[in-house]
Amino acid sequence: MPLPLLWLGAAAVSALAVKGLADDRKYQQSSRVKSYRAKTLADLEQYESPIATYPTDMFSTEQQIEPIVGAIVCCGIGGVLEHSGIWIGDNTIIEVDGNGLVKAVSAQRFTHTRSGKSIFIACDSLGTPLASELAAQKAIAQLYQVIDYHLFDNNCHQFIWQCFQSDVKAITTFKALSLNLAQLFDRVIYWDKCDC
Repeated sequence: MPLPLLWLGAAAVSALAVKGLADDRKYQQSSRVKSYRAKTLADLEQYESPIATYPTDMFSTEQQIEPIVGAIVCCGIGGVLEHSGIWIGDNTIIEVDGNGLVKAVSAQRFTHTRSGKSIFIACDSLGTPLASELAAQKAIAQLYQVIDYHLFDNNCHQFIWQCFQSDVKAITTFKALSLNLAQLFDRVIYWDKCDC
């Protein structure tokens, strides 16, 4: 008999956590519309994260942003991981697949074999995509090359970072990519739904 009670308790805790996340997302969205300039890292309180909203299909996203060349995009994988790429225009994204092949795919193909239904784009608090045409050119220059892909050590996030910064900094997670992009652009990051 104690096992069903444990399940009920876990379900209640989960429901409270989801409500808390939804409330935080609403707060982040409402506070960003009050701003007249892009929120920088200097604007953050000591306890605040430079990643204001993460990409998720679970909660609705009010902002629908049109991508520009060199924008960073992502989608979900299995509800646990994210896959990232670079928008190069004309409904095309450069990505690294699980075999290490750098390839160009359509927005529909980007999400086709992954569980995420939506594509998200890294933006500042004003809804301006964080982008670099030079990064897009670097990604295009690597098309059809095969990198030594590894899920944790040399993945899609590492590829994106190396298109933006040619340093040897190891970027192994989506969070690390987001934090480094926030520092590079000096912007608080909002992962808004891509209008693509």
